[in-house]
Amino acid sequence: TLSSCAIRSSRSCSAEEMRFQVEELEVQFPYPRIYPEQYAYMVELKRSLDARGHSMLEMPTGTGKTITLLSLITSYQRAHPAMGKLLYCTRTIPEMEKVLEELKVLEAHRDELFGQDRKDKLFAVGLTSRRNLCVHERVSQQTERHLVDQHCRQLTASWVRERARGGGSGGGGSGGGG
Repeated sequence: TLSSCAIRSSRSCSAEEMRFQVEELEVQFPYPRIYPEQYAYMVELKRSLDARGHSMLEMPTGTGKTITLLSLITSYQRAHPAMGKLLYCTRTIPEMEKVLEELKVLEAHRDELFGQDRKDKLFAVGLTSRRNLCVHERVSQQTERHLVDQHCRQLTASWVRERARGGGSGGGGSGGGG
């Protein structure tokens, strides 16, 4: 259940007041207010997790879907360690960056509540395409995705690594085995 402060829009709540129960699950929410829709979203999401089922929930733009999902699921993981890892996929890099930023906010909130020495800190990794990760000068200058992929393969293919070790003439790829 939410505290009366959490659902009131007239004032901001303290960090301690933004710890609340969603059907016997303690959830930490890092912002001073929560929309009723966010709480309802958490309830339905928790029920799906309890049932080990699938869920499809829809919320309008700008209503805090990301932080709602992260707050509930990471709280659920803490209560049910056997649940395993959370794999959060996004369509675009800006969406991924938003998720990682919200996770930082959530973790800072938990540091405030439980102390920075707590043992259950989350670890997050954002994975992206070769185009954004490659540091090789020749590859990073390419602007077309297919050229980035092609140049990357030419530098990292098994036959290239084998040739660099002095083990042979290369082989059957598209690009230069001898």
